[in-house]
Amino acid sequence: MLIVHHLNQSRSQRVLWALEELNMPYQIIRYQREPDMQAPPALKKVHPLGKSPVLEDNGHIIAESGAILEYLQERYDKSHQFRPQEEIDKLQYRFWLHYAEGSLMPLLLMKLIFSRLGKPPVPFGLRTLGNALGKGVQKAYLDKQIATHASFIESQLASRTWFAGEHLSMADIQMSFPLFALLSRGGINALPNIAAWTKRIEMRPAWQRAIQQGGPFEIPGD
Repeated sequence: MLIVHHLNQSRSQRVLWALEELNMPYQIIRYQREPDMQAPPALKKVHPLGKSPVLEDNGHIIAESGAILEYLQERYDKSHQFRPQEEIDKLQYRFWLHYAEGSLMPLLLMKLIFSRLGKPPVPFGLRTLGNALGKGVQKAYLDKQIATHASFIESQLASRTWFAGEHLSMADIQMSFPLFALLSRGGINALPNIAAWTKRIEMRPAWQRAIQQGGPFEIPGD
């Protein structure tokens, strides 16, 4: 039996969605975030980094969303339904699998961190300075970078239904978390192609089942 170590409001939602798309049976071990939004120490008993998601299968402990999704596709997607076969689509597939966490998500994480420098747990006496610093970094660097990435993704989705061709693939599942984060905290309103893509996701029965299994999925803004 596949076991998913699932942290609420986290990247592990992607793994639940992938398993539902694959119609694979699995067990969920649930963890709740600490008051500071960090993962609980219990996750370090599963993997030394103490992060989620973690997948257990046949004695293997697999961490990192992209690695988990590739493992599931290679091992359980016997009909290659969730990996494209055309060469041009394969290139897109590989790009988006790595781009999601390698390029886009670090910017969105920094955006979240700098937007909270004027709030607890930052010490009270440093919050005014932290707020000014956070706003300055966002205006001078982060917002421009995020806008560039948003424009790039928006243009890519203008000519295709999914990220790696005309069918949903693991690349879409990998991109789901950062794009929901982009819509939540990116500060950009006019992204119709990305918004339409998220609506297509939310209409999929497997996504809906994953939400029922994993619990409410809302990525906090700033």
